[in-house]
Amino acid sequence: MTRGYGFERSAQARLLSRMFGAAVARAQAATCLPAHLPPPPAGRLVVIGAGKASAAMACTVENHWAGGLSGLVVTRYGYGVPCRSIEVVEAAHPVPDDTGMAAASRMLSMVEGLGADDLVLCLMSGGGSSLLALPAHGIALEDKQAIGRGLLRSGATISEINCVRRHLSAVKGGRLAVACYPARVLTLLISDVPGDNPIDIASGPTVADPTTCADALAILRRYRIEVPAKVADLLGGGHLESIKPGDPRLARSEIRVVATPQMALDAAAAVAAEAGIPAYVLSDALEGEAREVGKVLAAIARQVAKAGQPFTPPCILLSGGETTVTVRGSGSGGRNVDGLLAMAIALEGERGVHALMADTDGVDGSREIAGGCIYPDTLSRARQSGINPQDRLEQNGGHDFFEAIGDSLITGPTFTNVNDFRAVFIEA
Repeated sequence: MTRGYGFERSAQARLLSRMFGAAVARAQAATCLPAHLPPPPAGRLVVIGAGKASAAMACTVENHWAGGLSGLVVTRYGYGVPCRSIEVVEAAHPVPDDTGMAAASRMLSMVEGLGADDLVLCLMSGGGSSLLALPAHGIALEDKQAIGRGLLRSGATISEINCVRRHLSAVKGGRLAVACYPARVLTLLISDVPGDNPIDIASGPTVADPTTCADALAILRRYRIEVPAKVADLLGGGHLESIKPGDPRLARSEIRVVATPQMALDAAAAVAAEAGIPAYVLSDALEGEAREVGKVLAAIARQVAKAGQPFTPPCILLSGGETTVTVRGSGSGGRNVDGLLAMAIALEGERGVHALMADTDGVDGSREIAGGCIYPDTLSRARQSGINPQDRLEQNGGHDFFEAIGDSLITGPTFTNVNDFRAVFIEA
């Protein structure tokens, strides 16, 4: 297995790996956060936050803040960064646990009673939806966990999943900002969602929500998610509505997106340019079933390789966004490895095509593996080892496939998250 950046089996893949490293580096809190820090308030500064980057963001705030502060952030297990004044709690992702629930409850208590001269600095990044998990009144954590597991395996988009999360929460969908009122709230976001919509980053704890309980219930029915009768009744009766646009309690809440998938892709493209290889960003917001996206990228790569259209090789094709996986087999899924395996199968050993797909947070699906790499000989090496690539794909066994042939990409915690990174190198 490949650990870290820059140890892949070909020069082309090593370049792709350096590009991935540059994308991750561009989204680090120490790089993107300092320019957006506010001047000291007349009153207190309270720092709160959630997400895989939240501890690194909190540490950056402390390193660039001269005055007093206090606060609490919750991050994924293994993603903690030591802070002096801001408490860091580690909790579960992608399915919430009691620790995350307790941290969310304490966060609400921390911002109670603040005044108009106080400032709440809210640090949010990908993963915050499950890490900051406080069920709405009348809903048990076990209900949220079961519904979340079902949605994650259903093929629902991240926007759909987060719509449901907002309406089952006591803290998301603008509720956290309301709890801070009348204090001023400045939310700094590292985006991990297609389109960079603040409402979908950590499910928008400080953002007005135009979606409704009816929308959430329709999503659950569309994907045939089993829902306890009490939860269905609460949603059906509109009793779990989030904070809507125009609410005066959000008038003092400001949102800034400080790092995005596009910024990360631009950083990767700059590395390719330094190596003399043109790189083209196809999109920073690709969505859809992972294996279908993999097939499309394979078709584009073949067109480039065979016809020099729409780009002349050598070149690199970049994309970001967040695909989905409908888990039907016994494997663990993982949208990048499933998409990458589907791409390899569609290419069937196409000469001169190398690719890397990975999640910028270092975790693809439920495995502590960022993603993987493919080469022209990927399928032949697998078959020589007795591995049937199509069978692995049908079982959602992308991680098992790449582990078996030694082409997994393992980075460990990256302390940030700007979503999927895909890079395809087509040789001349």
